[in-house]
Amino acid sequence: MARTQVAIIGAGPSGLLLSQLLSSQRIENVVLERQSRERVTGRIRAGVLEQGTVDLLLEAGVGERMGREGLIHDGFSVGFEDRTFRVDLRALTGKSVTVYGQTEITKDLIDARSAAGQAPIFEASDVALAGFEGDRPLVRYSHAGRNHELACDFIAGCDGYHGISRKSVPAAAIRSFERTYPFGWLGILADVAPARHELVYSNHARGFALCSMRSPTRSRYYVQCGLDEKLDAWPDARFWDELRARIPQDVARTIVTGPSIEKSIAPLRSFVVEPMQFGSLFLVGDAAHIVPPTGAKGLNLAASDVRALYRALSAHYRTGRRDQLERYTEQCLRRVWKAVRFSWWFTSVMHKFSDEPIAHRLQLAELDYLAGSHAAQTSLAENYVGLPLEAQD
Repeated sequence: MARTQVAIIGAGPSGLLLSQLLSSQRIENVVLERQSRERVTGRIRAGVLEQGTVDLLLEAGVGERMGREGLIHDGFSVGFEDRTFRVDLRALTGKSVTVYGQTEITKDLIDARSAAGQAPIFEASDVALAGFEGDRPLVRYSHAGRNHELACDFIAGCDGYHGISRKSVPAAAIRSFERTYPFGWLGILADVAPARHELVYSNHARGFALCSMRSPTRSRYYVQCGLDEKLDAWPDARFWDELRARIPQDVARTIVTGPSIEKSIAPLRSFVVEPMQFGSLFLVGDAAHIVPPTGAKGLNLAASDVRALYRALSAHYRTGRRDQLERYTEQCLRRVWKAVRFSWWFTSVMHKFSDEPIAHRLQLAELDYLAGSHAAQTSLAENYVGLPLEAQD
């Protein structure tokens, strides 16, 4: 039987970042991942990073490429009724966000772990967690045709919404809160120049649209769609026409079209579980909470969970005390619920929920108020750039 101090389930950004940070403190850890390396590094995900997330990546020693290629955004625009207004993040909060794809973060972290001789164990199947209610946690898994057992002090469940970590918790010990939305996001990735140098969110009677980017030559665009939509019904030409119909015309005129290199439909949900710790098992990121992507909070919440758990584990191995570990749920959920609220609010203002005329009129009234109110824009900007991580301490 092998042994480590921390077993990490999942080689997404949160699991890899936790591994990198723990290793910097000489805390032994092993990362197990169900998928192949190619599958993990091929996932297309969000890429708007709060400064706190950027700082944590720098602390982990994986920020060099992000520093070269990341795009600093001091604001973003909101469109409605064929007009736009800009939310000046820098002027309102003194902070900015960085656009750097989650896929690139994952690649940087895998490269760093591999260079240290501690690459994740990819294609680990039949993962099962045991003993985490007591003081002898155990992870069983299969790899390369052999069965393995990994003894550890703690287990970090970084394996997402569909992973085994949360499912291993007895139903009576966990409480779930969930809101599903009656629509999804149809997104495409294309190697074309972005419409604007900053993100543009658009409210339209036909549904929400978003103009985003991954680099100065690669764009990411979204339109709201029904949950029953099929990708086959959305050839590139139809997508580009629908996108241009939903965004203000001054933005639409700058759209550069091209063949999509990736296309997908993502459902939207708000989801939180309480607590986020069960004995020696800690849930991190999407394993514990999901937010609609409207406010760009998913990856950033995962990073703040990692920060809290990394600091608590470091303190435990340095002092032998568990008090910081025991506050993990409380520290994380304070920030999580505020981000859930913000993401729900921004989603409710920007998306079409029904054909009821009054619903759209109320959205337009709110956006018109937002466009002319310094106080309202400050509130939006504070949440968008990220509430202080110090609230966890």
